[in-house]
Amino acid sequence: MRDTPHHGPGVASRMARSVSPAELARLEQLLQSASADVLVEAAAHPGMNEDLTLALLARRDLPFRVAEVLVKNPSVMKHRKVITAIVGHPRTPRHVSMPMVRALYVFELMYIALTPAVASDIKRAAEDQIVLRLETISLGERLTLAKQGSNRVAQALLCDPEARIVDAALLNPRMTEASIIQAIGRDDAPAHFVDQVCRHSKWSLRRDIQLALVKSEHTPLGRVLAFVQAFSTHAIRDILKHSRLPANVKMYLLEELAARENPPDS
Repeated sequence: MRDTPHHGPGVASRMARSVSPAELARLEQLLQSASADVLVEAAAHPGMNEDLTLALLARRDLPFRVAEVLVKNPSVMKHRKVITAIVGHPRTPRHVSMPMVRALYVFELMYIALTPAVASDIKRAAEDQIVLRLETISLGERLTLAKQGSNRVAQALLCDPEARIVDAALLNPRMTEASIIQAIGRDDAPAHFVDQVCRHSKWSLRRDIQLALVKSEHTPLGRVLAFVQAFSTHAIRDILKHSRLPANVKMYLLEELAARENPPDS
């Protein structure tokens, strides 16, 4: 994101530095007010610096108009923390916060997506932006997102071309069984991802994930054989009836059914 343009080089900085200690003290006092008009006055003041603005944005009872005024104040909009705080504030109007989401950096977006107080639609917009950028960001950034990102971001990284990114996403504490099953079912699910799930010490033991793996063309036949041994006859029939299976898997399942229904004479 480009920083908000100044009205001439260093103008906002000079304006902030020229504010007297008395005026700064007055601004601090204004920030304590319960009056919306007073807070709006403070938000528009050219002497507002990063600390004062963040203190103002720490108020949960912030009037809607304050954010609208802050984004027009070049003295405060040059600070990345302020921009992120405005986007994430629950009292920022959507017509202000939504356009700003697209201008955030990747890790600012991750912060927004993971902050509990942020509205769900803003979190979703932040996640959308991250997912859209996955193909253009560095391996290191993707690795961090895989380890620490939201469930939705980690799920998108399950189909990353780098195996270590997939490993990190599988270990993400926000990862869910449902997300892995959905990723396995994708037409573009990479073979290395499916293989990594098959060998995973945690996820490969989940029955519903095993069912999804059996239906995947990328699952090694040896793993299919191991999974199917624990399935009931009813489950195998259901897989055959409702799934499009690789030919070799379908043949094995039919043979398994036949063997269970017609056991050899003892």
